[in-house]
Amino acid sequence: MTRPSPGSGPPILRLTKVLLVATIALFATLVTFGNITDYNTNFEFVRHVLSMDTTLPSSGVRYRAITSPTIHHIAYGLIILTEGAVACLCWAGALRLLRAIARPAEDFNNAKSLAYAGLGLGLMLWQLGFIVIGGEYFSMWQSSTWNGVPAAFRFVMMIGLTLVIVALPDQNKAPTTSE
Repeated sequence: MTRPSPGSGPPILRLTKVLLVATIALFATLVTFGNITDYNTNFEFVRHVLSMDTTLPSSGVRYRAITSPTIHHIAYGLIILTEGAVACLCWAGALRLLRAIARPAEDFNNAKSLAYAGLGLGLMLWQLGFIVIGGEYFSMWQSSTWNGVPAAFRFVMMIGLTLVIVALPDQNKAPTTSE
């Protein structure tokens, strides 16, 4: 195994991976902070989606509606906790990757687990929670005012692309010489 030469700096792809994970960490931090400090704004979103009160009146799946305020608060609390966990895992993952940035490829590859956990949890939240459960089960897509599917899709794409880039295996490369 070869080690990067001192002073050569981190390979740009590794630095990109660290910064992408940190970007998702910052995103999840801001989302969590916003949901805590402006609780009622997004609580209304959760309440309307679960209540299905803005879906098409003729919808045959409105029997799925959950109208309990207690369940609305519990669901929103779980969303906020999950967003916070995504933020924490991604911050810890970015830090772990940063610490391994100049180490051999095996070390850098082994440092990816927390980033994987945070990014995977983020995908589960926005893909499963918002697109599958909110969008399809609670027919959020039918609402002209409370449809979060497009935003959730953007988040899934952003997190998914980051996950794919982070998952690219790092390799130690011998220095090239030019003649």
